Amino acid sequence: MTYKYTEPTKRIVLDEHLELFKQSDTFNALLEYIDRLNGAVVDVKLTDEVHISAGVYKVLSVLDRVDAITEQSPPIDNKQSRFGNPGFRDFLDRVVEASPSLHKALDIPSEAIPEVSTYFNESWGNRQRIDYGSGMELNFICWLICLDRLGVFGPGDEAALVLRVFWRYITIMRKLQSTFWLEPAGSHGVWGLDDYHFLPFLWGAGQLSAHKYLRPKSIHDPEVMFEMADEYMYLSCIKFINSIKTASLRWHSPMLDDISAVKTWKKVNEGMFKMFRAEVLSKLPIVQHFMFGSILQAPEGVPVHAEEVDGCGHTHTHTQKAGTVDRTQHHGGFGSDCCGIPVPSAFGEAAAASSKPNNSIRRIPFD
Repeated sequence: MTYKYTEPTKRIVLDEHLELFKQSDTFNALLEYIDRLNGAVVDVKLTDEVHISAGVYKVLSVLDRVDAITEQSPPIDNKQSRFGNPGFRDFLDRVVEASPSLHKALDIPSEAIPEVSTYFNESWGNRQRIDYGSGMELNFICWLICLDRLGVFGPGDEAALVLRVFWRYITIMRKLQSTFWLEPAGSHGVWGLDDYHFLPFLWGAGQLSAHKYLRPKSIHDPEVMFEMADEYMYLSCIKFINSIKTASLRWHSPMLDDISAVKTWKKVNEGMFKMFRAEVLSKLPIVQHFMFGSILQAPEGVPVHAEEVDGCGHTHTHTQKAGTVDRTQHHGGFGSDCCGIPVPSAFGEAAAASSKPNNSIRRIPFD
């Protein structure tokens, strides 16, 4: 397919735009891509050998370069704050600066680089707010879809895209989250899955969906977690959460605790897919930041908007014809808190608690 490459822009402002998006080819393409990759990892461990094409190796090299940039971008001494570390901005600036050369190594058309690299650059977090959430994770998937459509990947790469590429991305993000104390973007509080991520749980449940012995309740078995967390994304995520939050899973991650009562991983996997559709792709506070270009096209009927940066640190879109902007209307009733109230990093909270006498820790009940 021939594309008229253009730098992606935000287009979703109103609820009616969201409804058009939910009926669009782009919406369906996102779900189909996630489902296709999900099917490729059923009963496949992180440690299993998988087919890795030349294109996948090139993308892994790009991620290695990002990882190297993290090592070159230390946090700023900011011990008085439990919120995001300003040193993160230096990391993002370095990634954006390196992005064009990194994409040249992927052998995609040079005129496509500004469009494709936009999704890549947005995958690592928000520069002003120093936060990260499922919307940034979604940008990484958009980046993979763009590369896929431009021929970087080939048949049989699906398992590697999840178990090698995406998981490499997750390991880098965990390093960034712990180094710069990234705030959860738009945290849903104690009923969410994770401070930052969604898809490792969806694809992680897919990995386990055909397992003969493990059941969702196995996340409460220390022996199972010790032996198998390195083989399955879902278990690894649970292990990670427990490593930075105290008390029981029921206290700091009640949704994950509730999910553990489901009888089969297949049911968990199906539920995760429905939840992703409803809670990520169908929520205006997330989709208002989705960017459309020539590869992932905007729905018909959604106008082009002027963009401006609001006090919350995100770029919001407002119709060009609008005069005075009513934020309550244009942000789905969220008013000035449309992007969520800042939430301190669990890493920052843990570090602050560990400095107290007798190491008295009471970590925050957010997930």
